[in-house]
Parts: sequence; C-alpha cells; structure tokens
Amino acid sequence: MTSTPQQVRELFLATVRRPVAEWDAYLAESCDDDELRQAVRDLLDSHLVAGSFLDRPAVAPDTAAIDSVAADTVLAPTPASGIILAGRYRLVEQIGEGGMGTVWTAQQTEPVRRLVAVKLIKPGMDSKQVLGRFDAERQALALMDHPNIAKVFDAGATGEGRPYFVMELVNGIPITQFCDEHHLTPRQRLELFVPICHAIQHAHQKGIIHRDLKPSNVLVALYDGRPVPKVIDFFRRGKGDPNPADRSDAPHRCRDRRRHVRVHESGTGGGE
Repeated sequence: MTSTPQQVRELFLATVRRPVAEWDAYLAESCDDDELRQAVRDLLDSHLVAGSFLDRPAVAPDTAAIDSVAADTVLAPTPASGIILAGRYRLVEQIGEGGMGTVWTAQQTEPVRRLVAVKLIKPGMDSKQVLGRFDAERQALALMDHPNIAKVFDAGATGEGRPYFVMELVNGIPITQFCDEHHLTPRQRLELFVPICHAIQHAHQKGIIHRDLKPSNVLVALYDGRPVPKVIDFFRRGKGDPNPADRSDAPHRCRDRRRHVRVHESGTGGGE
C-alpha cells in the first residue's frame, strides 16, 4: 500500500501531540501499514533532532498552528529540554521524578540513533550521601543482565558536575493497567508474572533487593507484538545502606528484607 502525504501528515500530527515515550506504542496500535509507519517514524526522528528546543519560544501548543505546519515542534520546552549530554544525548522530555533525580526521554545521536532514558541528579542534590546513593543505583543496574530488567547503557556527569546515567527506554504501562486494558485471563496474567519472578531472582543472585516492587515499577511494553514486562527503578537505598557491589552482606540484607519491601499489589500475598 502506498501512503499519501495526507495520511502521513495526519498520523504524524496525531502522534507528535503525545508524550515521546508513547510514540512507538501509539504507532504500532494505530497503523498496520509498515510503509506509512516508517514514513511517520522518520518524520518524528527528524522532529527530535531538528534543533535545540531552547531556541524556540516557550509557548503552549496551539492546535491551529499544529495543523498548519506538520513538521514544526509542538512540545513546550522545559528548563532542561534541548540540553546535550556528552555530545550525543539530547534531552527531550521529562517523564519522571524521584527524590534525588529526574528521568528524561533523550535522543541518542551516536554511535547509534535511538531513544533512551536519562536519569539526571537534581541541582543541589550533590551531598556526599546523595551522590553515593545515586552511584549505588547505577552500579546495581550495571551489575544485572536480564531481559526483563531495564539496562544501563552509559554514565557520566554534566559540565556542572551533575552525574547521570543512560538506560533503556521502556515504552510501557504499569502491569496492572496492561492486564486490565487487555482483559487478560488469570492464566495470561500469571504467564506475564513469571518472567518478573525470574528478573527478581536474577537480582537476588547478585545480592540486590529492589525494595519498591509495585505495579508502577513493572512496565509492560510490546516487542514484535508480544507483551514483555520490564522491572524499573531498581535498588532504592536508605540511609547507611551498603554498596550493592559488595555481596558479602547479601544474606543479612535478605533476612531483613521484610523491613524494606512493600507487599506487591498482585494479590500473591508477598513481596520479594
């Protein structure tokens, strides 16, 4: 099927109004024409790398303006949008925030072009304790290599000395929401839950405990049309916690896990 410019324009406009993290999932769900989907994907990639968002006026999106020029940006800039880290990660949109850092969608430009997630420590959160916790989270993720745990690709610091790490962008939704929206049967839900158990076991074998397992930290995304759960936000340390790379204290940590891990909402009656 040959796509028309009007079809490309309409799908582009419908997609670009959404958060960047939802683009791939929206295209997969709303378009079964490979040629049309690729044409829109190319436009979206060009949209991301066209230039710094800081060069654009900080105005709210205007529907009439969006409809008149398809390739123009429609994302209202935020204070850090457009910042380039290490010459290859352009921050696009903030998608999360925690106690010590913010999570951004970013466009990696080299050595490969892809969307990634960047966790950046907040300004002013540069005490020795906070920096230690941030580095511990990065190290914990780097220790693990499992298909159902979000991967770490890179790490570094900004020109102002704010550390960050780059990880896999999971374009998914909380597991409970996915199960409800897709009306999964109890058997299908259990089939989705098994790889999560394998991921947590993998972490435990590395001496790492998640400590905050809940539906919002288990995202489900479609890969080649197949639902794949991914565990995110691994290893939230508390005051005085040991370094995750030191496995000598793992038995002690496992014995004390009841003090740290919240019971999962899945109805299984237990946490990790």
